[in-house]
Amino acid sequence: MSIVTTTPAGRLSALARAEFTLLGRSKATLLTAVLVPLVLPFSLRSVVDDMDVEDAGLDMGLVLLPAGIGFSLLFGVYGALVGIYTARREELVLKRLRTGELRDVEILVGTALPIGATGLAQSLVLVAGSTALLDMAAPKAPYLAVLGLLLGLVMCAALAALTTAVTRTMESAQVTTLPFVLISMIFSGVAVPLEVLPDRFASVCELLPLSPVITLVRGGWTGSLSVYEALGALAIALAWTVSAVFAVGRWFRWEPRR
Repeated sequence: MSIVTTTPAGRLSALARAEFTLLGRSKATLLTAVLVPLVLPFSLRSVVDDMDVEDAGLDMGLVLLPAGIGFSLLFGVYGALVGIYTARREELVLKRLRTGELRDVEILVGTALPIGATGLAQSLVLVAGSTALLDMAAPKAPYLAVLGLLLGLVMCAALAALTTAVTRTMESAQVTTLPFVLISMIFSGVAVPLEVLPDRFASVCELLPLSPVITLVRGGWTGSLSVYEALGALAIALAWTVSAVFAVGRWFRWEPRR
């Protein structure tokens, strides 16, 4: 892969186009990044029917839509990017890119752009599908939902790069991504809304990385978040994102692990 151009925007654009091409050739990555996040929310429908979500002021749409976006971030962005970063490192692509004009941050961002765009497109499809099939009303605070989604995309990309530092091979990526995926699915409000959990336990779960993202997305539709709650969720999300970016700068590995 040869990226030769003069401006940062041009270099990012060229690398992103190359990654889009490689993404289209990888059927396994496409399946994980595109189809899985769109299918998984429907598997939760029977589970949601057994929850007392109405007592928490929620309905089917307010549970399944944030869950779908959460699945997209976990599988379509985080999981897929760990595999892509690992593959590019093991194939010495990252090492070769560093010998050219591209800066380190441009390599990481340019590699993540196609997956990030896919995650954003999935979220828009989920919103349209939920509006049509689940009869959801328009969001009462759409800026919170947009902010939550954008923070989630950046955070999951940074966490993916960080996870790559401890991932030796493409095969082991399925193992190294498992802790974050499972913890987020169960305790961050993706599969089970934090609103139906005991208050003390929910307060602890709110500190997990993906929890503020789901809180902001759901709060964007309900409009029930106070300024204090919205700022608190924003602060937690930013803290995780900044910490992940700092850790990537310090521990990311550009050459194959031996």
